[in-house]
Amino acid sequence: MPEFVHPQALVETDDIGTGTRIWAFAHVLSGARIGADCNICDHTYIEGGVVVGDRVTIKSGVYLWEGMVVEDDVFLGPQATFTNDRFPRSRQPWTCEGITICRGATVGAGAVVLPGVTIGERALVGAGAVVVKDVEADVVVVGNPAEPIRRLETP
Repeated sequence: MPEFVHPQALVETDDIGTGTRIWAFAHVLSGARIGADCNICDHTYIEGGVVVGDRVTIKSGVYLWEGMVVEDDVFLGPQATFTNDRFPRSRQPWTCEGITICRGATVGAGAVVLPGVTIGERALVGAGAVVVKDVEADVVVVGNPAEPIRRLETP
């Protein structure tokens, strides 16, 4: 099945996998790469240089910035926030620090992930958590700052 792009979406890249659906008011910039069978919900933004794997769900209100890698089978909950500049200042030189969300991970609604963080395979970030350091594979983190509360059983 070819990709579906809603007529109210603005998609400036041709690098979209088959079966991907991009809904109204999403904006995908040139240079972004979107895998197959993804669901990109309303009111999302994907900057150039972002790589999204296969079977990824990006819920409404999520913005992905340059330097981000989202591997296969990831779920990004509504209003999850990602950053790529550790010391943001208007009109000043800056260093892009990407975020990596590894295969099968989930980032809950309203969570905030700071620059340079890697979220491990199948990890789960609870809603509203503030992730300031790497999250190990198969771990659940919650709170501000996010701390582990348990380890998931590996498949």
